[in-house]
Amino acid sequence: MTVSSSIAVGSHVWIEDSEEAWLDGVVIEVDGEEIKVECTSGKIAVASVANVHPKDLDAPSCGVDDMTKLAYLHEPGVLFNLRCRYDVNEIYTYTGNILIAVNPFQRLPHLYSNDMMGQYKGVALGELAPHPFAIADAAYRQMINEGISQAILVSGESGAGKTESTKMLMQFLAHMGGRVAAEGRTVEQQVLESNPVLEAFGNAKTVRNNNSSRFGKFVEIQFNNNGRITGAAIRTYLLERSRVCQVSDPERNYHCFYMLCAAPKEDTEKYKLGNPRMFRYLNQSNCYELDGVDETKEYLSTRRAMDIVGISSDEQDAIFRVVAAVLHLGNIEFAKVSESDASQPKDDQSQLHLKTAADLLMCNEESLEDSLCKRVMVTRDETITRSLDPEAAAISRDTLAKIVYSRLFDWLVNKINRSIGQDPDSKFLIGVLDIYGFESFKTNSFEQFCINLTNEKLQQHFNQHVFKMEQEEYTREEIDWSYIEFVDNQDILDLIEKKPGGIIALLDEACMFPRSTYETFAEKLYQTFRDHKRFTKPKLSRSDFTIGHYAGDVTYQTELFLDKNKDYVVAEHQALLSASSCSFVSGLFPPLPEESSKSSKFSSIGSQFKQQLQSLLETLSATEPHYIRCVKPNNLLKPAIFENSNVLQQLRCGGVMEAIRISCAGYPTRKTFDEFINRFMIIEPSVLNGSYDEIAVCRKILENSGLKGYQIGKTKVFLRAGQMAELDSHRTRILGRSACVIQRKVRSYLARKSFISLRMSAVQVQAFCRGQVARHKYWHRRRDAAALTIQKEAQRFLARKAYALLSSSAILIETGMRGMAARAELLFRKQTKAAILMQSHFRGFLACSRYLWLKAATIATQCAWRGRLARKQLRMLKMAAKETGALQEAKIKLEKQVEELTLELELEKQIRADIEEAKNRENAKLQSALDEMQMQFEETKKQLVKGIEDAKKTTNEQVQVQEVPVVVDSELVDRLTDENEKLKSLVNSLEKGIEESNKLSEDRLKQALDAESKIIQLKTEMQRLEEKISDMEETQDQMRKQSLTNIPSRKMSGRISQPTQPLENGDHEPQSVRPNKAYGSESSKNLSKSNIQRQRESTDVLLKCITEDLGFSEGKPVAAFTIYKCLVNWGSFTTEKTNVFDRLIQKIGSAIEVEEANNDYMSYWLSNTSTLLYLLEQTLTDTVSTPGKPPQSSFFGWMSFRSSRSFSIRKVEAKYPASLFKQQLTAYVEKIYGIVRDNSKKDLLSLLSSSSSSIQAPKLSSENSQSVNTNHWQSIIESLNGLLTTLKNNFVPPVLVQNIFTQIFSYINIQLFNSLLLHRECCTFSHGEFIKAGLDELELWCTQEQEYAGSSWDELTRVQQAVGFLVIHQKSRITYEDLTTDLCPILSPQQLHRICTLYWDEDFNSQGVSPDVISSMKVFITEDAADADADDTSFLLDDTLSSIIPFSVDDINNSLRQSDFTLVKPAAQLAETPGFEFLLQGQG
Repeated sequence: MTVSSSIAVGSHVWIEDSEEAWLDGVVIEVDGEEIKVECTSGKIAVASVANVHPKDLDAPSCGVDDMTKLAYLHEPGVLFNLRCRYDVNEIYTYTGNILIAVNPFQRLPHLYSNDMMGQYKGVALGELAPHPFAIADAAYRQMINEGISQAILVSGESGAGKTESTKMLMQFLAHMGGRVAAEGRTVEQQVLESNPVLEAFGNAKTVRNNNSSRFGKFVEIQFNNNGRITGAAIRTYLLERSRVCQVSDPERNYHCFYMLCAAPKEDTEKYKLGNPRMFRYLNQSNCYELDGVDETKEYLSTRRAMDIVGISSDEQDAIFRVVAAVLHLGNIEFAKVSESDASQPKDDQSQLHLKTAADLLMCNEESLEDSLCKRVMVTRDETITRSLDPEAAAISRDTLAKIVYSRLFDWLVNKINRSIGQDPDSKFLIGVLDIYGFESFKTNSFEQFCINLTNEKLQQHFNQHVFKMEQEEYTREEIDWSYIEFVDNQDILDLIEKKPGGIIALLDEACMFPRSTYETFAEKLYQTFRDHKRFTKPKLSRSDFTIGHYAGDVTYQTELFLDKNKDYVVAEHQALLSASSCSFVSGLFPPLPEESSKSSKFSSIGSQFKQQLQSLLETLSATEPHYIRCVKPNNLLKPAIFENSNVLQQLRCGGVMEAIRISCAGYPTRKTFDEFINRFMIIEPSVLNGSYDEIAVCRKILENSGLKGYQIGKTKVFLRAGQMAELDSHRTRILGRSACVIQRKVRSYLARKSFISLRMSAVQVQAFCRGQVARHKYWHRRRDAAALTIQKEAQRFLARKAYALLSSSAILIETGMRGMAARAELLFRKQTKAAILMQSHFRGFLACSRYLWLKAATIATQCAWRGRLARKQLRMLKMAAKETGALQEAKIKLEKQVEELTLELELEKQIRADIEEAKNRENAKLQSALDEMQMQFEETKKQLVKGIEDAKKTTNEQVQVQEVPVVVDSELVDRLTDENEKLKSLVNSLEKGIEESNKLSEDRLKQALDAESKIIQLKTEMQRLEEKISDMEETQDQMRKQSLTNIPSRKMSGRISQPTQPLENGDHEPQSVRPNKAYGSESSKNLSKSNIQRQRESTDVLLKCITEDLGFSEGKPVAAFTIYKCLVNWGSFTTEKTNVFDRLIQKIGSAIEVEEANNDYMSYWLSNTSTLLYLLEQTLTDTVSTPGKPPQSSFFGWMSFRSSRSFSIRKVEAKYPASLFKQQLTAYVEKIYGIVRDNSKKDLLSLLSSSSSSIQAPKLSSENSQSVNTNHWQSIIESLNGLLTTLKNNFVPPVLVQNIFTQIFSYINIQLFNSLLLHRECCTFSHGEFIKAGLDELELWCTQEQEYAGSSWDELTRVQQAVGFLVIHQKSRITYEDLTTDLCPILSPQQLHRICTLYWDEDFNSQGVSPDVISSMKVFITEDAADADADDTSFLLDDTLSSIIPFSVDDINNSLRQSDFTLVKPAAQLAETPGFEFLLQGQG
C-alpha cells in the first residue's frame, strides 16, 4: 500500500524492525522516497516510504474489539491492537466473524462462569465483547434458524490454547442443548473426560509445546430438530504414525510410552519394561522427562480416565500390553545370516525382545520372527518364500509397530464414541475441529510437510469463507464489487497433491522402487518443478526443497521422506496378529478377504493422509464454518509477555493476514456514517449547519477530498486501501491550519491582555495620586469644620445648663403642690372604698349563708337519690353476678317443671283415656236406655193414637146414631201424661249429660293441648338457655388466661363440659350442656345440625362476597376486615377442626391465579392478605391448652367485648387449623409480593435491556438527542410512578412498598452495571453523562417519594460509582488508592479492571487510567483468583439478592401497629344478609 502522498514531517507511522517486527514513531525528515523516523523507543531509523504504514492516533488506548473497525487495516495496526487488548487481559478479538484468541497463560475465571454463558445466550454476534461463547451461540442459532449443520474450526500452533477453546465451546453447546446422559454426566463432560486418554496416546512433546496434539480431532455434537443434544462423536484425522518409530531431538514420542515405563513396579514387571533410555523408539531423542510432570501420576490418571470412559480393566491390560510390545519390537535388531541375504535377530538381547513382544501380543514367537524376516510371494503357479535382508527386516519391524499403534489408537477412539453415545438419526450437528497449525522449524521433515498441506487446504477453505463474507457484506450494502479479484492458493495445492505430477505422487512412485533414495527423489523434484514459482531449490543443499506457502517459505529435508512415507500392509503381519490368542489383539486385526490376504499391498502415508484430508474437507464443506484462531503470545509460556515477531508469524500462519490481504483487495476500511462524519466533519463543516442527509454529507466530504474509487453503501462508507491515510492527511492539514489560527488568536489575546493590564496600572497610579491630593484638601477642610463645631457645642452647653437649672426649680415647686392635692384625693377615695367593701362583705355573707343552706339540702337530696340508684345498680350487678348460677338453677327448675309437666301430661292422657272410655260406656248405656225409652215412647204413642182413633170412632158413631155419653178414664190419661213427661225429662237429662260430658272432654283436651304447647315452649327456652350457657362456657374457655379480673366468687354450678365431637364434614359441633332426659339429647342434636348448616351457608355467602372487589374503608381493606370479624364471631380460631380456613385459602389462591400479570389486582390482594395476617398476628397466640381443661375467662370481659360498640382485638389461643391458616396466609403474602415485584421487573426489562437506549447515548448528529434522553428516562420514571400509584391506591402496607422499590432499584443497578461492563461502546464519557442524567432524574423522583422510595436510591451505588468514574476528567492522574477509597470504594478489583480497560473517549480521545493502576489491579485480581472460586471472581453482579423475600411478619406488624380499625365498615352487601348482623356491632 503506497502512502507517499500522505507522509509528511510530523506524521505518525509504523516502520519495520528486525527485533520488534514493527515500531511506531514520528517522521522528522522526508527525502524523496526515504524518510527518517524518530521511534517512541528513542531509536532513529531510516526507511523507504513504500515500507511504512500510517498510524491511527484516534485508536483507543485499549484497542478495538473488532479489527474491521480499525481505520488502517494492516499488519502493524492488527498487531498493535492485539497487544493493547492483551495488556488489559482482553484476550479475544474479532476480525469480522473470525475470533482471535491470545493465550493468557493464566486463569481468568470471570470469563467462563455460568453468568457469562447466560449473558451470551441468544445475543447477536458482535453485540457483546468477543468470546468463544459468542461464536458457539452464533453457530447454534444459525443451526436452529436455517437448519444447516455448523463447524467451528479451532486452529493454532502448539500451546496456543486450542484445547481450552474447544472445551469452552463444548461447555456452551452443552449449556444450550441441555441434555444429560444416563450416568448423570453431560455430553460435554463425557467428551472432556476422554481427553486424558486421547492426549496420552495422541499427544507428544514438540519443539514448541510439551503437549502437542499429533492428530486432528473433530468433535461432533449431534442435535435433534428441537435443538437438544442427542449424542456426540469424536472423529480423528491424520495421526502422525511415523513418530512411533522416528523421533527428532529434542522432541519425544507419544506420552503413553513414557507413562508405561514410569508405571508402578508390578506393572513394569508384568510388561517387562524399565528405563525409557533402553528402548530404541524412545532414545532417539535426549528428552525423556518434562518439567513439572510426574509420569507415574499421569499413568494412574490415565488409568482412571479409562475407567470413566468405560474401558474395562482387562481391556486396559491388553492396551498396555500392546504398547509395551511396540517398545520391545523397536529393540529387535537384525543381522545377516552367513553366506546369504537372509536376516535374523542380531543377538540374544534382540531374541529376548522378540520373545517378549510375542508373549505380550500372545502370538507364536517363530511366526513373529518369520513375519519380520521373510515374505511370501504368491505367483500363478506356486508360492515362494523370500528372506529379507536386515534393512528390509527393520523396515518390516517399523511397519508392524506403526500399524499396531495406529489400530490401537483407532480402537480407543471407537470405544470412546461408543461410551459417549451417537445418534444415527440426528438431523444437525455442530462440529468443533481441533487440529495442529502451520509448522516451520529449523529441520522440517515429512511430518511438517503433511501438516502444512493440511493447513494449506484449510486455508483455502478459510479464504473462500472470507471472500464469501466479503461478498455478503458488499451485497448487503448494495455496492459494486464485481471487479475485485480473489487470490487463491490452488497452485500450491496442485504442486503438492496433483496427479500424476504432484510431490506426493512422485514420493509414492519413489517408494515403490526398491533402489530409490532420497537423493534420486530430490533430483526428480528439481527436474519436475524447476519452473514452478512456488518451488525453489536451496543453493547450498543437494536434497532440500523450499515451498512458498501462504504463511511463508518452508525448507524441507528429504532424507527421511521415503522411510516415513512407506506403509506396507503386510499379509504376514495381518495373519500373525489375527491368529493371536488375545482377543483384543486379534480384534485389532480382523481377517481380510481372501484375495487381499495372499500378498502384500503397498500403501503410503502420504496417500492415506491426503484421503483423510479430503474426507475432512468434505465434512467441512457440508457445514457452515466458523473460525477461531488461537495465538501463543510467547514461547516461554508465561503470562504478560507479548512477543511481536512470534505473534505476527502466527497471524500469518493462521491466515489472519491472508484474510486481511483479501479485505485489502476490496475495501479494507469501513466506517458507519456517524463514525465517518464525527471523524471527518472538520473537512466540510458547512454541511452540518442545519438538517442534513448522512449519505449526502459523506459524499460531500469525499468529493471535497478528491478521492476516487470509494463506495457508499446503505449504512457504511467503503474506502480503498490508502484512502483512509489520504483522508487523515487532509484532516491533519486542516487541523494544522486550525491550530495556526488558534495560536494566532491566543497570541493576540495574550498581547491584548498585557496591554490592558499596563493601561489599568497607569490609571490606578494616577488615581492614587489624585486621591492623595484630594485627601489632603479634605483633611484641612475637616479641621476647620471641627473647630466651628466645637465652639458651637460649647456655647450650646452653657446655655442649656442655665435653662435646665431654672426648669428643674419650677418643676419641683409644681410637683409639691400637685402632690398635696393628690394625697387629699387619695384619702377620700380610701374612705369611700372601705365603706363599699364593708357593705359588699355583709351582703355577701347573707348570700353565702343562703347558698350554703341550699347546697346542703341539694347534696342531701342528691345523695339520697344516688344511693337509691346505686343500690338499684348494686342489685342489678349482684343479679348479673348470680346470673350464671340463676340460669343453671332456672335450667334445673325448668327441667323439673318439664319432668312434672311430662308426668302430668302422661297422667292427664291416662285420665283422658279413662274418661273417654267411661264416657263411651255411659254413652252406650244412655244410648241403649234412650233406644229402649224411644221404643216405649213409640209404643205409648201408638197406644195413644189408637185410643184417640177409637175415641173418634165412638164420637162419630154417636153423631151418626145418637149422642151416647162417653166415659173417659182420666186416671189412665193422667198416668200416661205423667209417664210421658218423665220420659221427656229423662231424655232432656240424658242430652244435657252428653253435652256436659262433651264439654268436659273439650276442656280437658284444651288443657292437654295447652300443656303440650307449654312443654314445647319450655323445651325451646331450655334449648336457648343451653345454647347461652354453652356460649358462655366457650367464652370463658377462651378468655381464661387473658382475663385481667378475678373470677367472680360465685361460679356457675352444675356446669358439665361436654367434649367436642368431630363430624364427618369437618365442621365443629358447638358445646352444650347435656340434659338428663332422653328427649333433651335428641333436641340438642338437631340444634347442632342446624348450627352446622347455618355455618356452611354463612361460609358460602362470605366466600362469594370476597371474590368481588369490596374496596377500602378508612384506608383499610374491607375484605380482610370482613373475613376477620366473621372468623372471630364464628369462633373459628379456637375450633379444633374446621374447613373454613381451607376454603378461604383455596378461594384466595384461585383468585390470584386468574390475573397474575395484573399488578392492580395483585396489589389489591397483597393489601388484603397482609392486613388479615396482621389481624391474625394480633389475635392468635401459639400457646396450646391442655386437652380436657379448657381455659377459664372473665364472663364480664367477654360480655363487654361482645356488646362493645368500638372495634378491639383480644388475644386467643390458636388451635391447629388457625395456626396452619396463618402459615398459609404468610406464604401467600410472600407469593403475591413476589408476583408484584417480578411483574414490575418485566415491565422495566425492555427499558433496561442492552439493546435499549437506557445505557446508550443518542448520536451527536441527532437533533432531538435531549428529548430522546428525557423521554427514555421519563418512561422509566412513569413506570415507577404507575407502580407506586397502584400500590398506594390499594393501601399496601408501607413496609412492603419500600421493599418492592428497594429490590426494583437493586435490579436496575444490576442491569445497568452489567450492561456497562459487557458493552464497550457504553463505557465512554458521553454515555456516562447520559446515564448520569438519567440517574439524576431517578434521584429527584426518589426525593419526591421519600416515604416509599427514599432508601431505594442507595441500591444504585455501584452504577453511580461506575458512572462517576466515566464522567470524571483527567483519569490518567488517578491513583489506585483514589479509585478504591474515594471514587469506587465498593467495586471489586475485577470490576475496576474491567471498566478501566473498557473505557474510551470517542469524542476527545482522552486517556484512561495509567498503566501502573492497571498493573496494581492485576496483582489484586491474581491474589483474589488464587483464593476464590470461579463464581466469586466474576465481575458481573448476581441477581439472586433482588429475588428474595426481604421482610418478615414482624415488619408487617410494626408497619400496621398504629392502624385504627374502629371506623372501618364491613362489606355492605354482606351486612344486610341475615346471619351477619354481628358485622354492624361496634359501628357508630
